[in-house]
Amino acid sequence: MPLREECLWEKLTPQRPDNAALKGEVKVDVCVIGAGFTGLSAAVHLLEAGKSVCVLEAHRAGHGGSGRNVGLVNAGMWIPPDEIEAGFGEAVGSQLNRMLGAAPSLVFSLVDKYKIDCQLRREGTLHMAHNSRGEADLRSREEQWKRRGAPVELLTGQACEQATGTKKIAAALLDRRAGTINPMAYTTGLAKAATALGGQLFDHSPVTRLERQGQKWSVQTTQGSVLADQVVIASNAYTEGDWTELRRNFFPGYYYQVASVPLTDDAAQQILPGGQGSWDTRQVLSSIRRDKDGRLLLGSLGNGNQKPTWFLKAWADRVQQHYFPYLKPVEWECTWTGCIAFTPDHLMRLFEPAPGLVAVTGYNGRGVTTGTVVGKAFADYLCNGNPQALPIPFAPMQPLAGVGLRSCLYEAGFSLYHAGQCLRIVI
Repeated sequence: MPLREECLWEKLTPQRPDNAALKGEVKVDVCVIGAGFTGLSAAVHLLEAGKSVCVLEAHRAGHGGSGRNVGLVNAGMWIPPDEIEAGFGEAVGSQLNRMLGAAPSLVFSLVDKYKIDCQLRREGTLHMAHNSRGEADLRSREEQWKRRGAPVELLTGQACEQATGTKKIAAALLDRRAGTINPMAYTTGLAKAATALGGQLFDHSPVTRLERQGQKWSVQTTQGSVLADQVVIASNAYTEGDWTELRRNFFPGYYYQVASVPLTDDAAQQILPGGQGSWDTRQVLSSIRRDKDGRLLLGSLGNGNQKPTWFLKAWADRVQQHYFPYLKPVEWECTWTGCIAFTPDHLMRLFEPAPGLVAVTGYNGRGVTTGTVVGKAFADYLCNGNPQALPIPFAPMQPLAGVGLRSCLYEAGFSLYHAGQCLRIVI
């Protein structure tokens, strides 16, 4: 079977809206740029608060990292909670930990409230230790989260093997706050909710200019314009054009995934039988999950668009055979890649470059929950002006040096590691 370059989540979300492009001028309270997790969460919460909202998307809702996501509804950030509080200070760090610790609940509540069919599972996620160092890290994370009252548990021995379906993992941290979704279906559901609440969504409307006009903001597109009191820039890693400095505050990285055909034999049912999604503790990590039809989805850091399909299949075979050698030969169906906004310290940035203009970047691969939380926080802040609604304070825009070089070095490192995996030098 040839490996198709196609996003599985698009295939599994046939009812995606395709809204018309903006033409002429629209006047609203808030203009949201970007129809992903952040922008649509902001739009929904602003509309619930009685604001008039227009959402501009350069392509279609979910086109960017939101629709190409792994679909792990994780709590917290990549960085352990103690390090968050050490970096931000106890007051800010503890607030960030609380907000992101509760982030899966916010996602679940939106799915329930708006009856979003996104194949949601609430059984948690598994962070899998690939070696003794990884196990020590997970033990530390378990202690830190338990100190904060989180329902996490380090599984070892037979309990770990039964939960993961592999003997290659000695320990796995089960986070019962978390879950999995079809991220494109979740994004689509948020878009439909925003429309049902009276929001105006325009696809195929890339922003070309953003400027202040008196007390208003004028947002220009290729065929129209929006006049708004406030603006949310939620384009993150998929920011296009030179109308904003946002692109200079992160460096782009990539994440590819490979999906199998549905696996229906008894052996395949041993893989993550509890329905959790997972990822391992390797520096160049592998994510592992299954979808509602039983496909095996493997992912890793790197740009799959720059790799031949035979390379991606060889990599997927290597990871599958290492973790799940009991499977029959697996047929790989499709592959896709998404872009991630990275920051050097792996922490997001919130910006308010001018009154009534807010922006965010740097989710570092935690978009489902972090984007949903930040979207709500922006909505709350724009409605009441209280900075306590934000997970972290605004930071000044400070363009990174060597953005292109950083991306190239990351990609070179990822590709070298994956080549080593294909050649069975490393795993």
